[in-house]
This record gives sequence, structure tokens and C-alpha cells, in this order.
Amino acid sequence: MDIQAVEMFLRDLQSRICSTLEQVDTEAAFIEEAWERPEGGGGATRVLSEGAVFEKAGVNFSHVMGDNLPGSATAARPQLAGRSFQAMGVSLVIHPNNPYVPTSHANIRLFVAEKPGEDPVWWMGGGFDLTPYYGFAEDAIHWHRVAKAACDPFGEDVYPKYKAWCDDYFFLKHRGESRGIGGLFFDDLNDWGFESTFAFMQAIGNAYLDAYVPIVERRMHQPFGERERQWQLYRRGRYVEFNLVYDRGTLFGLQSNGRTESILMSLPPLVRWDYGVVPEQGTPEAALTDYYLKHRDWLAVDPAEAP
Repeated sequence: MDIQAVEMFLRDLQSRICSTLEQVDTEAAFIEEAWERPEGGGGATRVLSEGAVFEKAGVNFSHVMGDNLPGSATAARPQLAGRSFQAMGVSLVIHPNNPYVPTSHANIRLFVAEKPGEDPVWWMGGGFDLTPYYGFAEDAIHWHRVAKAACDPFGEDVYPKYKAWCDDYFFLKHRGESRGIGGLFFDDLNDWGFESTFAFMQAIGNAYLDAYVPIVERRMHQPFGERERQWQLYRRGRYVEFNLVYDRGTLFGLQSNGRTESILMSLPPLVRWDYGVVPEQGTPEAALTDYYLKHRDWLAVDPAEAP
């Protein structure tokens, strides 16, 4: 188990993602803030604000350790409660200015749980998902094609399994709706062995830009007005609800006494909640909620038949 190799990859991935997003934005740059955690470890938070394309983009690297795994990390592995741990990962959330450009999220991570006299227990997790405010079938299809291509070298069952897990995970139970059009989600993965699992983690991390940047460049110059902006702000509320109520990464960070500013960098700078919003039938807003935010095999969708 080469933890140093994982850290080197994660730090390089953070730099590559930030560099590429700066090139897309052209007007704003990421500001980095290094931080230390009193209980052990730390990280580097990079945030871009008020750019030409991105209203807020956060790309965080962290490597933390402690004496006891938080409850969010032992929910699926209760036998590991009480072990010391170290966890490292890259997490990011991108909130665009233009409502026609979707919000995106990605993260990959490694956990190691240790106990004197026993072999360390490790696992990896991560994925990426897309949250559009206006639906475009070609964007959804592209996103899932890249996801499938990243998974294919690891087995034909990998993409369907982790696509379904993403659909199930990024679901707001209290709203009865999906957060977006999905992608990939995996966790507690170690049965492939360290090298193969690390290779899969790298494939997912490296695929993120291939999945997202073409969509951004396709939509970022599309004209929009106040109607689209207000809809974007309203739909951002769903993003906030999920991150604060359900997201395991947010819960882990808070439970492990992580750096609050870095944990909550995923939240959009502006958001609104309105009471009882029901989009008018036949509008693009209704198409989002009635068609795009449904669990769907996007690789089987004919763009000509989508609203």
C-alpha cells in the first residue's frame, strides 16, 4: 500500500483541474489557502470566485488523521469503530455563472483504519455527478459516455453498478427527486487489491475534466436573462439541502473536526428558496424536473426525442 503515491497523484490532480478551469474562465484565478488540523494533518483549499465563467469553484485537497474514525466513516464498517485513521482526497464543486452551464461535483478519496497488532484496513471511494439547471440530452449523454469509458477497463459491470449507486445516493428523499443527472459513485472499495483500486481511482479522477469541460464550453456563451437566473438560484437550494442533510463527505468533515471553510466551500455563493414552486408545463424548467431529473439510461437516449 503506497500512500505516498496516492498523495502525489491527488495533489497533481488538484493542480491540473485548477489550471484547466482557469484557462476556461480566462478572467479569474484560484487562491490557495493551506491549513492544518489540530488533531493531525491538513490540506490546501483552492477557490476561484467571481470569474467570467465560474461564479465559484472550489477544489480541495486534504490529508487528515486521528485517533478514532468518525461515525460517518464506520456506518458501513462498524467493526472498525475506535481505530485510528488517516484519510486523504480531492473534492471539488463548480458553480457556473450561466444557468445553462451545469454545476458539477467530483471527489476521490482513500481511507486507512489502523489498530496496533493488526494489518491496516483501507478502502477507496469517489465519483462525479452533474447538476444541470436546464436539461440538454447531448450533455447528459456525453457525461455518461465519459463515465462509462473510464469504467470499462475494470469490467463491463462497473459502470452500470456505480451509475446506479450514484442515482440512488444523490437523491433527496424529502423532496422525492434526484439532485441531477447522475454519473458515478463508489465507496468502500478494496476487494480488487490496492494497485487495481488505485488505478480505478486515478481513472475516475482523470476523467472528470474530459466529462465536464466540453459541456462548459458548449453552454457558457448561451444568452440568458433574469428568468433563467432566478431558476438557477432556486434549484441551487436543492444542492444545499443535499450537502447539508445527506452528504457523507460533509458529515465526515464536520464529525472529524475538519476545517469548516473547506468543508462548506461546496455551497454556492447565492441561492434562494421559494414556496411551492411548480414549473409551468411545456417550459424548459418543467422539462428539467419532469424528464431530466429522473433515473434514466442516458446511453440509450435519442437526443432527437428528448425535450
